[in-house]
Amino acid sequence: MDVMERIKQQLEANPVLLYMKGTPDFPQCGFSGRAVHILEQCGVDYGYVNIFEDPEIRENLKVYSQWPTFPQLFIKGELVGGSDIMLELFQSGELQKLLATATQSPDQA
Repeated sequence: MDVMERIKQQLEANPVLLYMKGTPDFPQCGFSGRAVHILEQCGVDYGYVNIFEDPEIRENLKVYSQWPTFPQLFIKGELVGGSDIMLELFQSGELQKLLATATQSPDQA
């Protein structure tokens, strides 16, 4: 399977997906650690991809998202941004709203 197709499938399978350096239990950069902390503060379930375990995803996600750095948070298949944008949205309450709509079951919408 083509790497762009794999990215699309990952995004379709996870309403909230964080592409990060490391894992939520062991983030391997401060920005990824901050992103995990923000998501944990929101109390939301999310998927993650450790870009260090898949160099093909690491290189091609930058092209797919047109975003050069990691972490990258996607909600409902749309790029939200990195940890700085996540922090701004969290502090304004917008991130919580985005996450709430992404994690509702269809009959709750």
